[in-house]
Amino acid sequence: MGMTIAEKIIARAAGVESVKPGDIHTVEVDRLMSNDGTTHLTIDMYNKLKDPHIADISKLVWIVDHNVPADSPKTAASHKKMRDFARANGITFYEGKGVCHQIMMENHVCPGELIFGADSHTCAYGALGAFGTGVGCTDYLYAMVTGKSWLLVPETLRFNLTGKLPEGSTARDLILTIIGKIGANGANYKAMEFVGEGMKNLTMSDRISICNLCVEAGAKTALMEVDDIALDYLKQQGREPKACFRSDEDAVFAETHDIDLNTIVPIVAKPHFVDSVVPAKECLGVKIDEAFLGSCNNGRLEDLRIGAQLLKGRKVAPTVRFLVVPASNTVYMQALEEGLLDIFMEAGAIVMNANCSVCWGSCQGVIGEGETLISTGTRNFKGRAGHKDSFVYLGSAATVTASAIKGEICTADLL
Repeated sequence: MGMTIAEKIIARAAGVESVKPGDIHTVEVDRLMSNDGTTHLTIDMYNKLKDPHIADISKLVWIVDHNVPADSPKTAASHKKMRDFARANGITFYEGKGVCHQIMMENHVCPGELIFGADSHTCAYGALGAFGTGVGCTDYLYAMVTGKSWLLVPETLRFNLTGKLPEGSTARDLILTIIGKIGANGANYKAMEFVGEGMKNLTMSDRISICNLCVEAGAKTALMEVDDIALDYLKQQGREPKACFRSDEDAVFAETHDIDLNTIVPIVAKPHFVDSVVPAKECLGVKIDEAFLGSCNNGRLEDLRIGAQLLKGRKVAPTVRFLVVPASNTVYMQALEEGLLDIFMEAGAIVMNANCSVCWGSCQGVIGEGETLISTGTRNFKGRAGHKDSFVYLGSAATVTASAIKGEICTADLL
């Protein structure tokens, strides 16, 4: 019996010829990423071990991105603990450089790798054909100390993409459509695999956006075949693939979904569930207090270009706070060189340093009681972006920017 991409990566990591869904294997982890959301807890547990040691320092990447700069003495202490430990142990460490998943894609992820990240959106790495999955502190610590872990081999849902996204629709709209179709629990502990001739019409930015949000359908990981687009991106970053996998013709899939990209329209996910999706035009006129363009899902250069193109010659509505947050310093500098940040600031937007910002909902730009945010962030559950009695709508870079201009939810074609 053939294997899927997910099964092949697990087999490689386990050092066996084949695996099948439901098997449990001990695996060698290629890379371990952790951020300031939980690393201080991992350090506390590590220091309580009888024989604390790190199996392979070269595999660890630690990134401060959630609350940057520190917003309180408590956060500052957490950052210091992480910073001091990383320096004392020679761990690759980033602070103030951007959102963890963007930094990992820019500098570390390679096709064929098995990567554990102490963050749920680690599945973004599937855009480069890597099995990225989020883990908690305990699992992270075990892999950090032993270099190994265990995995239950997941079933795979296959999404066959055809056609091309129409003008005004984005990869963000595509993945929100898919989540709405299968539901927030539709891929629980499954791999979501994307293939098909429509893939050639998706940029690396598109692919990261798609894989990043798969966890919102419950996915264990997301994966894409490594093609010339992915290999060209990898070459630009100065890296080589570990292994490039594609599913065998006789591989078994739990489900197969055919998606025609030509049918995708601008989508909004309504409060308070990511799978509560409707065409954006069904939410026209909903007043907003804040708009957010950024995050590991939509803070890349392509997203900022979309926003700047819509904003050029226009102004942000006087009733709206529009936060623009590049996903990394690399993206920030590129946007600066292209003059995009000038356009945002001249229009009245607030351009911020590269970090998680209001997507994380604990520092910059949090919203108050009764306020409404439209966001390119990853989640919209109750209280995600501030007060428990606030409201978060999710949309694409185009929909968020158009709404910031209009002062209410609006699609780009209606400006």
